[in-house]
Amino acid sequence: MAIVIEMPKLSDTMEEGVIAKWNVKEGDKVEPGDVIAEVETDKATMDLEAFDGGTVLKILAQEGDTVPLGEKLMVLGDKGEDVSDLVGANGSDKKKAETDTDEKADEGKSGKADKGSKKYQDASGNQGKKDTVESAASNDGKDANGRVKASPLARKMAEERGIDLSRVKGSGPKGRVIKADVEQHKEGAPADKPIAGSPVAKQDFAGVREDEDVKVSQMRKSIGKRLAESKFTSPHFYETIDIDMKQAVEARTALNEISDIKISFNDLVLKACSVALKRHPWVNASWLGDVIRLHGDVNVAVAVAVDDGLLTPVLRHADQKGLREISVETKELAGKARDKKLQPEDWEGSTFTISNLGMFGIEEFTAIINPSNVSILAVGAIRDVPVVEEGQIVPGKRMKVTLSSDHRVVDGAKAAEFLNTVRQLLENPASMLL
Repeated sequence: MAIVIEMPKLSDTMEEGVIAKWNVKEGDKVEPGDVIAEVETDKATMDLEAFDGGTVLKILAQEGDTVPLGEKLMVLGDKGEDVSDLVGANGSDKKKAETDTDEKADEGKSGKADKGSKKYQDASGNQGKKDTVESAASNDGKDANGRVKASPLARKMAEERGIDLSRVKGSGPKGRVIKADVEQHKEGAPADKPIAGSPVAKQDFAGVREDEDVKVSQMRKSIGKRLAESKFTSPHFYETIDIDMKQAVEARTALNEISDIKISFNDLVLKACSVALKRHPWVNASWLGDVIRLHGDVNVAVAVAVDDGLLTPVLRHADQKGLREISVETKELAGKARDKKLQPEDWEGSTFTISNLGMFGIEEFTAIINPSNVSILAVGAIRDVPVVEEGQIVPGKRMKVTLSSDHRVVDGAKAAEFLNTVRQLLENPASMLL
């Protein structure tokens, strides 16, 4: 009996997936547990396993296709089994249907003059002459009046995008421009047969870069949706504090001289925050509508930049770990994030987030809260600045951090108390080890 494999939910926020790669082809034998495909979700590229065995009778989604949850991906069954009732329209059928729809719509708009053009006969009975004109015009994708043949939808899309239809190669019947031709056209590319005297023809200037439309990845879609929800549903407010990092710099240098694992400034910040979160549970919380949950565990997410956007792998029980453990685990999670190897347990369950742009020279910024946290710390660069100590101007090292908080949970005083604890810990690094 044939079995339909549908797009499963591979992450907690996934609404659709992209087929990154098929590991099987039609006619292959599949066993339960085989990885049949790689699916790009909003978080990472995940393996899709088969739960049943059989022969691949039909693949319904191609590599690169975006497939909503629950949509059909593949049909498994016995070799030779008829699955036509399960398959439905394939991609070519859909394109043909689109072309047919465009054609019918265009005929409806053209009126009686185009209807039955091959049998058309003018008042003088010059049918042959009309056919000759029609035939000649059809070869270059224009009608008898020199107007580019295009479906109404294609014409509307071209107008909205500022595309000259005379420069678009039509793939429809008789060279007609259809929707797909406009979507695939790159403005600035020469048409196969330039039309002389076109009123909108323009000279191409060397060195001018063309516009590029980049397909929105699943990760970027999720980032946009979740951060927009956070920004416009959580009342953000911001507090910034300037921290003396002189002792932290000296402590890091001393630690790295004796440690086989290099400690970063971000590791020091993460350790200071994890200690401070235990002392200030209202910052280590979640807004759940009817209740505010003060988390018992301290699970700190670290923002990692990847090609498609931003991932936030989670360091669990960070308050219970030493600097060496924090450094090793953070580097491992960051590597998995960049390689798209994170699993759901690597990104779920954070209670607080740190975003550090100091390595890019950014001195100060604000960050959007990562749902379902109520705070995120934005960490800037360490600056060499003159400071006053005991009435004397001396070289100093300073770092600004900004806490974004959800005002439904965190009040201004609570945020300030948390920031002061972080500052005290970083200005006296030895206190973090007590």
